[in-house]
Amino acid sequence: MAIQPIRYFGDPVLTTPAAPVVDFDKELRTLVEDLTETMHDAPGAGLAAPQIGVSLRVFVWEVDGELGHLINPTLDLSEEMQDGEEGCLSFPGVFADTPRALRAVAKGFTMHGEPLVVEGTEFLARALQHETDHLNGILFVDRMPQDLRKGAMKEIRESEWFNAAASAGQEPTIKVSPHFTRGLGN
Repeated sequence: MAIQPIRYFGDPVLTTPAAPVVDFDKELRTLVEDLTETMHDAPGAGLAAPQIGVSLRVFVWEVDGELGHLINPTLDLSEEMQDGEEGCLSFPGVFADTPRALRAVAKGFTMHGEPLVVEGTEFLARALQHETDHLNGILFVDRMPQDLRKGAMKEIRESEWFNAAASAGQEPTIKVSPHFTRGLGN
């Protein structure tokens, strides 16, 4: 187990869809342990493998004292929406209201290849959606209404971490969500 560096906005791995996991082996279990340890160190409520530079469909979360992980997730979302502040470890210090479904059912596998269904509302639903988006190359700024996204992008461009990445030659990419966003984030 080891704490891994978190990739920041502008790193192409964050906007590239991750590959499905096909081998449920010791390396996968080590990845889940590294993600968990890195998330706790940050600290955060969730962390997806692309955020530590591993382009696989794996994420971990800890919400309301419940620690979990999911491999190769799919989501079923409620029509009912929630608004709430959201942040991301790949955007240090940036928080903005981001619309999400109020309820989410995530289906996937444990690190041992066993089927797993996780049902969540409110904050857990938000975390499941946020981390699954990371696996699809979608960032939380992609989900913001345009006016909020403009303000968030201004805050990002003025941040110390972004300017350090930009001076290292990493250019940010904003993708429009390929998923139905109920008219938001376009």
